[in-house]
Amino acid sequence: MPPPHILLLEDDPAIAKTVVYALERAGLRVTHCLLVADALRQLATAPPDAQHNVLVLDIGLPDGSGLDVCRHVRASPALQHLPVLVLSAHGEEIDRVVGLELGADDYVTKPFSPRELVARVRGLLRRAAAPAVTTPPPTGFTLDTDSQRATWQGQPLALTRRELGLLAELLRQPGRVRSRDALLAAVWGHDSDSADRTVDTHIKTLRAKLQQIAPERDPITTHRGLGYSVSTLV
Repeated sequence: MPPPHILLLEDDPAIAKTVVYALERAGLRVTHCLLVADALRQLATAPPDAQHNVLVLDIGLPDGSGLDVCRHVRASPALQHLPVLVLSAHGEEIDRVVGLELGADDYVTKPFSPRELVARVRGLLRRAAAPAVTTPPPTGFTLDTDSQRATWQGQPLALTRRELGLLAELLRQPGRVRSRDALLAAVWGHDSDSADRTVDTHIKTLRAKLQQIAPERDPITTHRGLGYSVSTLV
């Protein structure tokens, strides 16, 4: 089997050269694109296998934003499970939250350590290749992480990868309080430097999607200072 493939979208030649060198030295194949249009053409040519591919993208590009590519990937049935890592000079918390809300799996700010970037990419590949877990359907929910599908009260849920991961973790032991740190480690991985607010943001969007189906019901309970739990009895 050929080594994993990385699609890099970066318009700064010096940064691109550093990234390509680090990834290829780690035994990964790299295709470098300078423009959003080039990356979209690459993705359309042959939808990649999520277990052996990662998309690494910058935000500010001459013909658009890398976040538009991320949005496109998450909206495409053929690409929606592709791991996405944002590599950006925009390091404010709001920038990171927006990127993660749009479906990025990880966010690395510039300047960065090439070795850390390689570790982050390998972490995404490991998680993409991890065996799928099917959660038994407790009252009100069905969840299958293999097909990446979930339902609530018999209605399909349009969840991002992170929202699905959070729901799966909470449903492993309904009623048990899971701390933000535990959820971060389980869903984002131990090598992520995402903040507690990332979990809060994704819980908020997950809760909103559940309440769109059943406005009078809220299966997710916030335990102030402790974390979150889910009830299957509401």
